[in-house]
Amino acid sequence: NACMQLVKDPTQFDVLVMPNLYGDIISDLCAGLIGGLGLTPSANIGLNGLALAEAVHGTAPDIAGKNLANPTALLMSSCMMLRHLGHNDKADEIQNAVLTTIAEGKYRTGDLGGTATTTDFTKAIIDKL
Repeated sequence: NACMQLVKDPTQFDVLVMPNLYGDIISDLCAGLIGGLGLTPSANIGLNGLALAEAVHGTAPDIAGKNLANPTALLMSSCMMLRHLGHNDKADEIQNAVLTTIAEGKYRTGDLGGTATTTDFTKAIIDKL
């Protein structure tokens, strides 16, 4: 029932805690709700404060070296790490630059229906910082 509830109204959830296999399945489902794996950040934070932030999508070997990857998930994961380290202002700057670039629509990678390369998209974000 949780998966159906996630699809119907994801706003009713703040945090989901589960074993790794189920987390992998649910994270893919949630990625589909927001536009794909290229947009989905992730952070694993332990009780001892140690943290690992990474993009959900993994290495995408099919597009490696082709300048086609969407860096949004990795950039948003870095924002999560910056917030964890107490650098909220820097995280907000990066997040706003990423979201503004996507909203403008001029530089979107292929997974978002555009034709921009990874380099083009990244440069557009940097120009907003």
